[in-house]
Amino acid sequence: MNFKQCFFRIYDKKIASGEITFSRTGISKDQFTALCTEPDFVFDRALLDKLKETMNLTDEQHDMLVRAADGQDV
Repeated sequence: MNFKQCFFRIYDKKIASGEITFSRTGISKDQFTALCTEPDFVFDRALLDKLKETMNLTDEQHDMLVRAADGQDV
């Protein structure tokens, strides 16, 4: 699973459940657009660390996103 697939698997569930909103994630519209349109786009480590808090990610979810951002299989 690549970064985009991994991110949206987590993001979509949290949005659908009402646990988070886009505006509270700290992701800019430009970053989100790039993620949706650029095949190899990944968030930088600083944003991934911020998302752990703003998206209420578990350690496992955060680690999975970091590994996917680094190009590792998740």
